[in-house]
Amino acid sequence: MVQSLWDTAKAAEMKNELDQLVYRSNLLGSDRRVCNWGGGNTSVKTTVQDFRGRDVQVMFVKGSGSDLATMKALNFTGLRLDDIAPLFEREEMPDEDMTAYLANCMIDPKHPRASIETLLHAFLPFPHVDHTHPDSIISLCCADNGRELAKEIFGDRFVWVPYIRPGFTLSRMIAKAVLDNPQAELVLMEKHGLVTWGDTSEACYAKTIEIISEAERFIESRVNEPELFGGTNYAPLPEETRRRLAAAVMPAIRGAVSDEKRMILSFDDADDVLQFVGSRDAAALSRVGAACPDHLVHTKRVPLLVDWTPEASDLEGLKQALTDGIAAYKEEYKAYFERNRSEGDVMFEAAPRVILIPGVGMINTGKSLAMSKVSGALYHRAIAVMRGATALGKFVSLSESESYAVEYWPLELYKLSLAPAEAEFSRKIALITGGAGGIGSATARRLTAEGAHVVLADLNLEGAQKVADELNAQYGEGRALAVKMDVTKEEEVAEAYAQAALAYGGVDIIVNNAGLATSSPFEETSLKEWNLNMNVLGTGYFLVAREAFKQMQTQGIGGSMVFIGSKNSVYAGKNASAYSSVKALEAHLARCIAAEGGQYGIRVNSILPDAILQGSAIWNSNWRNERAAAYGIEPDQLEEYYRKRTTLLVNIYPSDVAESIAFFASSRSEKTTGCMLTVDGGVPAAFTR
Repeated sequence: MVQSLWDTAKAAEMKNELDQLVYRSNLLGSDRRVCNWGGGNTSVKTTVQDFRGRDVQVMFVKGSGSDLATMKALNFTGLRLDDIAPLFEREEMPDEDMTAYLANCMIDPKHPRASIETLLHAFLPFPHVDHTHPDSIISLCCADNGRELAKEIFGDRFVWVPYIRPGFTLSRMIAKAVLDNPQAELVLMEKHGLVTWGDTSEACYAKTIEIISEAERFIESRVNEPELFGGTNYAPLPEETRRRLAAAVMPAIRGAVSDEKRMILSFDDADDVLQFVGSRDAAALSRVGAACPDHLVHTKRVPLLVDWTPEASDLEGLKQALTDGIAAYKEEYKAYFERNRSEGDVMFEAAPRVILIPGVGMINTGKSLAMSKVSGALYHRAIAVMRGATALGKFVSLSESESYAVEYWPLELYKLSLAPAEAEFSRKIALITGGAGGIGSATARRLTAEGAHVVLADLNLEGAQKVADELNAQYGEGRALAVKMDVTKEEEVAEAYAQAALAYGGVDIIVNNAGLATSSPFEETSLKEWNLNMNVLGTGYFLVAREAFKQMQTQGIGGSMVFIGSKNSVYAGKNASAYSSVKALEAHLARCIAAEGGQYGIRVNSILPDAILQGSAIWNSNWRNERAAAYGIEPDQLEEYYRKRTTLLVNIYPSDVAESIAFFASSRSEKTTGCMLTVDGGVPAAFTR
């Protein structure tokens, strides 16, 4: 049940009404049962001084594109109420005209663009207004008998407004209905949400919570848990089985949903999801439509419920059901678009954003992990709404044409056009072996800075986790994942790819970088030393590349592998026969894979760096002493020795190699494969020929 989170002492610390509005908004948004991600809006009407020192009546309202849970004062738009007031006398106003008019009412052009629901707040004659999308209220507003039941709950305290897409007409309709019903305490918006108000910020918040709670209690009194969604048809599979199946099918799903642009996937097997996908009525309910206009922008009108029986845990059968289901969904979406399109409309991706698998859970898609999870979070809300609506009566939704009008709403399309261009590695997933080391961590930082999601695989899990934590703190939760991997162990390599698939859906970029080095005169090279180099740098690179190749084949959308070789790949290093031999093996293995991978769009290239001492576990080992001894110098003279032997008289750093990796992984080298690039400052003995 929703609870009040208002802290009187904390609220008293707020300096002004705008600060209290921020506090109230954050409280409302912090509980997704109250307000969807990115949805809802709040406002306050107050007095400010303009640039001439005159008192001006201003409304601060949530600006477009922010989220109540995290927004700050700068995310609100201030508008002069005297400029807005005359609009109430108009009979109609197109969205484009309203948006242009409101832009001229802003007290500061740096404020965000005014929300489409700005006039809803402005026309209501109350100091504080909340518009939210509570599960319980939308359940009521999406029940076929919702208006009648609302009378049982709220008596004559509510105003019911039929569904109209947000904008001038709806805002004016709500205001007139409230003015005509002085006893009203709330507005119920059919298939949409709730509007409440108050004389103070605290009173407004309290009223919102009170109304939600009343609806919750009424619904819960009618819930018959064993019969929810028609009762259980399929029990959830054991957790380990669910996750194994999801990891196995997500690369195939990713390929199937990545038509024009790659998608990032997420997996969700929460209890409410498992209950719904395994229910008798899931197939019918999932086809009714979105529970709220705010939902379908991120979830599409309907999800894909896969036609699969979970009892046998049949992996191949599930893959086939997914392939067939996604193909059919795309065709259906294209037909939906054609039936409803207007001149100039351009179709979004036709693939589903929400995929429901009986016994297993839910897989969501998005342009990033964060947006994929937004789709999932909103479908959790849809499940909650269907739970409530079916407990009250029959679940109903927007019509097909109403849904299309929201999904392809010019104002929503305009909002999308304002988004910054996607970075080079947006929608890409990179798995980096040796991710805790100098080259690995520098590469992770370089790729993540341009939008990538990264998997840091390393024997040193603590070190990899430290890098992942740093990246997640800087770029957002979930952008980096640390996994433990011994590249010489086939099962650990396979498990790392399974974790990558479960976390993001698959892989696009592989950086084969894990390494070690030993130095001995040839006659003193032991079989143990030889095998150590061969196992880690030969077999390890083979296993990592092979698993990547298989996953990329399954996805069917290509990929890029970058092998980190060495100057010694083409140069016979003194006292390093084992290391040099296997580095040559790596370079040729990369070319072999490139020859076979071309037909699948899989590119494989090698980078040959030299003497990267900074941040390197290898150079902090006995290798430093061994190489110094081979050259007849002291260990602390190595860096200067390596610099002076280059034609450019430079040292090589992890960031230099990371830049080369970024080049090979990027679209700038999309027609390059089987190539070797030296990053060594120019060592003539290692010039390729």
